[in-house]
Amino acid sequence: MILGKKVVVVMPAFNAEKTLRRTYGEIPFDIVDDVVLVDDGSSDQTLKVAQELNISHVVHPQNRGYGANQKTCYSEALKRGADIVIMVHPDYQYTPRLIPAMAGMIASGIYDVVLGSRILGKDAIKGGMPRYNYFANRVLTSMQNLLLRQNLSDFHSGYRAFSRKVLESIPFQSNSDDFLFDNQLLLQAIFRGCHLGEISCPTHYDEDTSSMSLGKSFKTAFQVTFLTFRFLFAKWGRKEKDQPLGTAIGKLNAK
Repeated sequence: MILGKKVVVVMPAFNAEKTLRRTYGEIPFDIVDDVVLVDDGSSDQTLKVAQELNISHVVHPQNRGYGANQKTCYSEALKRGADIVIMVHPDYQYTPRLIPAMAGMIASGIYDVVLGSRILGKDAIKGGMPRYNYFANRVLTSMQNLLLRQNLSDFHSGYRAFSRKVLESIPFQSNSDDFLFDNQLLLQAIFRGCHLGEISCPTHYDEDTSSMSLGKSFKTAFQVTFLTFRFLFAKWGRKEKDQPLGTAIGKLNAK
């Protein structure tokens, strides 16, 4: 625990056999109370490694997608009484050694959501981040900052910490089962007035690191742009601060 808050790490896994041990080995268990791995229909030995490490796990018999994996992750964490939930990718793209800092920012009560930024340290490319990925990140993040009046350096980081209150207030189960889930969840948090913080995080990309293909990146970029404008239309159309989003916003609905 940290400041009396229970910390649960969730690991959305898909074919993470080669990197899971290294990632798990860096988790600071003086802070972390529980770890839950969700295996999304891996075709390698991810589940076997998780069992050998005695990691609590949930298995999707078939691959359901990155967003669907996160839905199970967060639901399981809440069931286990988490006050702070931190998502760590088991492909070792992000180091778990920053968990205490991220958890502390949430436990302080100052921030509701904390992102591990690959951009703040200016070493994303050196860390192996594909240039097309980096370029798309910079363009989309700049666009979203301008339109949403935010000042984040990395809107698309997968290293995230949430307070229990945030996850309980957002209907994330209605979000996409694919990569768009990350952006939907963040926009929902912004819509609800959550305080977002960032911490610089080195990134590590190699042949075992999960990354979207160029085609998938373009598709997701289009979806994120469309989603951002839907968000703005919903924000402008809301007459009262606590009024829920209209049905036209679909998966951005907040109750």
